[in-house]
Amino acid sequence: MPRILVVEDDPAIALGLEDDLRLEGYDVEVATDGRTGSQKAREQAFDLIVLDVMLPQKDGFEVCREIRRAGIKTPILLLTARGEETEKLLGFELGADDYVTKPFSPREVRARIKALLRRAGAGEQEIYRFGDAEVDLPRCEFRRAGRVVELTPTEFQLLTFFIRKKGRTLSREQLLNEVWGPDVHTTDRVIDTHIVNLRRKIEPHPEKPEYLVSVRAIGYRFDG
Repeated sequence: MPRILVVEDDPAIALGLEDDLRLEGYDVEVATDGRTGSQKAREQAFDLIVLDVMLPQKDGFEVCREIRRAGIKTPILLLTARGEETEKLLGFELGADDYVTKPFSPREVRARIKALLRRAGAGEQEIYRFGDAEVDLPRCEFRRAGRVVELTPTEFQLLTFFIRKKGRTLSREQLLNEVWGPDVHTTDRVIDTHIVNLRRKIEPHPEKPEYLVSVRAIGYRFDG
């Protein structure tokens, strides 16, 4: 279930986007000002960001700039005023991927979101390398120094999710929803045990992890 962050201060537009995207099967979170939107985008894992230009506290351009400066490559869909060509050009210069002009139709927003998500998925590396390890995504295979190391399906899903969200701190709840599914009930200890087992297989020194690191009181981050 792709996660989408909607940063929009107009309650009617925000609610309309949230309801429409949830009906399409997306997991949606809403921020109603630029400062909150920027913080959520930099601290949580999203697959796409819908970002209004005119926002209180920080405008959409500043939010876009902060997101890209943080090294986050999540696709950004700007919501701009009709006819404001300068807004669109500035948005692209700051790292936005596409734009929709207000007023817009829900159908157009859905189509542009699907296109951006497809484009982002197509750009993923098929083989990801870190240290002496490599993750072969098409073959669902993990290798250390050229030799295959067996991972359980859950361990491989965890590792793949961490790679796709490299550099971001992920909470246990996010890991649970992505790997086990939102309808599965388990404990933090189960997640932590899987992390420990995964570290034994991917880390040169599991007792002092350098790739899959703990973030106190929050969760884990992959720094490979």
